[in-house]
Amino acid sequence: MRLYSRRQLIVSIAATAAVVLLAAFGVGLFSRGSAADTPLDAAAPAAVPIPEPAVEATPVLSEADGGYSQDERENISVYERLNAGVVNITTEVVAINWFLEPVPQAGGSGSGSIIDRRGYVLTNYHVVKDAYKVFVNLADGTRLEGKVIGSDSENDLSVVKFEPPKDMTLTVVPYGTSSGLRVGQKVLAIGNPFGLERTLTRGIVSGLGRPVQQDSKTIIRDMIQTDASINPGNSGGPLLNARGELIGVNTMIYSPSGGSVGVGFAVPVDTAKRIVPDLIKYGMVKRGWIDAEYVQLFPALIEYMKEKGDALPIEKGLLVSSAKRGGNADRSGLRGGSTPVRYYQSVFNVGGDVIVAVDGMEVSSLADLYSALEDNKPGDSVRVEYYRGSKRLSATVTLSDRAEYLGDK
Repeated sequence: MRLYSRRQLIVSIAATAAVVLLAAFGVGLFSRGSAADTPLDAAAPAAVPIPEPAVEATPVLSEADGGYSQDERENISVYERLNAGVVNITTEVVAINWFLEPVPQAGGSGSGSIIDRRGYVLTNYHVVKDAYKVFVNLADGTRLEGKVIGSDSENDLSVVKFEPPKDMTLTVVPYGTSSGLRVGQKVLAIGNPFGLERTLTRGIVSGLGRPVQQDSKTIIRDMIQTDASINPGNSGGPLLNARGELIGVNTMIYSPSGGSVGVGFAVPVDTAKRIVPDLIKYGMVKRGWIDAEYVQLFPALIEYMKEKGDALPIEKGLLVSSAKRGGNADRSGLRGGSTPVRYYQSVFNVGGDVIVAVDGMEVSSLADLYSALEDNKPGDSVRVEYYRGSKRLSATVTLSDRAEYLGDK
């Protein structure tokens, strides 16, 4: 038996441990090399990672643009550029007190768009109707007295003029066009609802070409319907597209409750562009007219004509009661009636021609005639279609000035 010293024993143990470690290391290298050399079809199947459930990406708003979406940036831009071009209009009217004395009192209020740096404001006629005084309140709080220089009740539009301070540059709301509007297009309205100045609301074009009856004589045609919130005080304010262009003048709402229910109407800006020059120049709109007196056909009249043996071939149209002697209707060959009849308090002539179309528009009421001639000036020529007995005829009429004709009566 051989004996080992303590030192020899320690050296022996250390050497053995080193050999074991080297052997283990070599086996590991060999194993990895063998796996790499193994053919793909003989290798163990690789583990396929299980995909994570798809999660819809949440859009991250950039801090560089203030954290706003594209739509929000459009809204903010339009408001910041144009809110100063929208004014609050307040009025005073004259009332009669208990002592039958005229006294001023607060009238209505509404909105308006500055359309010229000289101080011209486009608004609704009903905002300034019967006003004794008109005040224009600007975005910076300045309150200036204005003057109504022209009104057109048939399209519910007026132009107000005020004198801006010499050192003030006014913000003008630019004209757009209403001819290319589409249902679903985004629109913005700026106004002063309930006295809350320069309020922005957003919506879409809900409908186009809406006719809205004003009274027995007039219909505002081609109105823009929108669901942008319009409330009392918004009247006369601008309806804008996403570029900040004026496309309509907010005019009225349909509301059983008196508040906005998402059915508002605006006068198209193309109508405003057509009539504003006349309002500024003449204070009114120059419109053409056919010099005659008319009666709308109604069932009792149709039955009366049938009983008299002069049955009418139609049930809708305008009977020419009389044509002004030497007037444009008379010169074009239109004939008035010759037999006077009474219907309640009205007296008119029967037996005349019955107009059924003017300038390509069917006419069955006086409101239709006004609408057909609404965009025609004195001196324009229009085609008039009518019945004389059972024959349908036509004539070309050169229009007169409606205001002059009605003023002569």
